Formats: sequence, C-alpha cells, structure tokens
Amino acid sequence: MGQENKSTTTDFILLGLFSNSRHPGFLVAIVLLIFIVAITGNSILALLIWSDVNLHTPMYLLLSQLSLMDLTLISTTIPKMAADFFSGHRSISSIGCGVQIFLYLMLGVAECILLTLMAFDRYLAVCNPLRYPVFMTPRVCLQMAAGSWAGGILISLMHTTYSMHFSICGSKEIHHFFCEVMALLKHSCEDTSTYEKVILTSGIIFLLVPFGLILTSYMRIFLTVLCMNSSDGKKKALVTCSSHLGVVSLYFGPAMIIYMNPGSSLPAEVHQRIFAFDILITPMLNPLIYSLRNKEVMGALKKVLVRRLMVKQQR
Repeated sequence: MGQENKSTTTDFILLGLFSNSRHPGFLVAIVLLIFIVAITGNSILALLIWSDVNLHTPMYLLLSQLSLMDLTLISTTIPKMAADFFSGHRSISSIGCGVQIFLYLMLGVAECILLTLMAFDRYLAVCNPLRYPVFMTPRVCLQMAAGSWAGGILISLMHTTYSMHFSICGSKEIHHFFCEVMALLKHSCEDTSTYEKVILTSGIIFLLVPFGLILTSYMRIFLTVLCMNSSDGKKKALVTCSSHLGVVSLYFGPAMIIYMNPGSSLPAEVHQRIFAFDILITPMLNPLIYSLRNKEVMGALKKVLVRRLMVKQQR
C-alpha cells in the first residue's frame, strides 16, 4: 500500500472505495466476503438450473440469465478494486476504462430489461394461467433473454463510444473504485450538459419506465391473489411479492439517484457508496430471494448433494 501510483499520461487513477476511511483493510475484507457469497450463490443457482431438467421452465431460464448478469457485473468491478487496494497500483488505461464503462452499462441496462420481463412472466403465470403456456413458449423465453442482452449491448455501446470521446483536462484521478460515466464526465474540459440530458432521457426509458411496469405487474399479482380463498396462498404471495419488490427497489433505487440526476452535487464518496451498494448487495440477495428459497431449487440442490454423497460412498 505504500507504493506510489505510477501511470502514463494516458492512464487514469482510481482512488478506490475507502480512500478516506480509517480502517480500509477491514472494509475491503467485508466487500470480499460479500463478493464470495454473491459469486457462490449465483454460480450454484445457474448450475442447478442448467443441469436439472425440472428447472427448464421460462421462469428459471430467465433467472439463470439474471445470475449470469450478476456474476459478470460483480466480477467486472470488485476484483480490480481489490487488486488495486492490495498492490497499491491504481492506474487503469483508457482502453481498460472504456471496457469497464461498457460492461457496467451493458449489464445494468440488460438487467433492467430482464427484471421487467421476469415481472411480466410472473404476471402471466398468476393472472392468466391458461394463456401462460401458450404465450411463454421456449422460443419466446429465449427471445426475451436474447433481447435483454442485445438491448444492453446496443445502449452501452452508444454511451461508451460517446462518453469516451470527451477530452480530459487536469487531474486524471477518478474518485471512484471503477471507471463510471458520471465520474469520468466530471474531468471533462468540454460542455457535457447536452450529454447529461441524454443520460437523463436514458434513465427515464431504462429505469423509471421499467420500474413502473414492474410495480404494476406485482400490484396486479397481489390483487389477483387477494381474490383467492386460500389464506396460505395469500400469505405466500404477499411475502414473495414484497421480497421481490424489495430487491428490485434496491437495484433501481441507487441507479435512479445517479442517472436521473446527472447534475447532482452529491459528494464523490456518496456516489461510491451508492454504486457499491448496487453492485454488491443486489447480486448477493438475488439468488437468496428469487430462487434458493423455492422448493424446486432446494429439491434440485438436495438431489445434487445426495448424488455426490452416494458417489463418495461407492469409492
């Protein structure tokens, strides 16, 4: 940590997440622990869905894509942050910075689209159960997943290409733990007000509108369940809807604060904490909330464990 940061004139310097903290080592250890939990949970969930035929349904296929997105998102930022902290070399090239911006925006937009489609899938399953198998065919499900990735790639490519063309003046020290668009724009010597309006428009389209659609879907689900006679069903639906909406709010909330208020005067440290919460907490909670509590997933997990135990006993 005592080593000086060395970089070329084309490199940026990432100041890190806990640059002003009294106990950065302890906080980084907590971050790495959350990172391990998120990687483990999402990996287990994705492998179970792909390996168990009983989980080859539209809902679980979309969940597997969510796990894959979370795995990629958290792996794009946290390992670099940890490597910078332990090595003391916080430089990142312009190309590396552009790659981080592209991956973060791609995964962010793709996950917004996917979460909206997942809410629509649950709405059809609960509110229109007779039409559900007709509409949610394997082909439609694959198109939903592919559309999420394609939308993320297209939008991210546009924003990354445009944001990286701004010239940088003065210090190249970025007050962040990864290359992020809004943090980078603060170092531009050009007028970025027009582009900030584009970011605001994108925030409305890919954050506010999807969040409204998700809220509407779960509200319709909740109202449909209230009409059921089963008290257990009502309780289960209430718990499920509230937990899903909680995770969705944790994901959309921080992103809305940043991208729907691009001219915000919030301190750089606050921005970093918001992004850390979005990148760490949501990927950790998604597998726990969405699937690892489901009987189908737990049944598939037990099958795998029993199978491995039998193999060991045979040896």
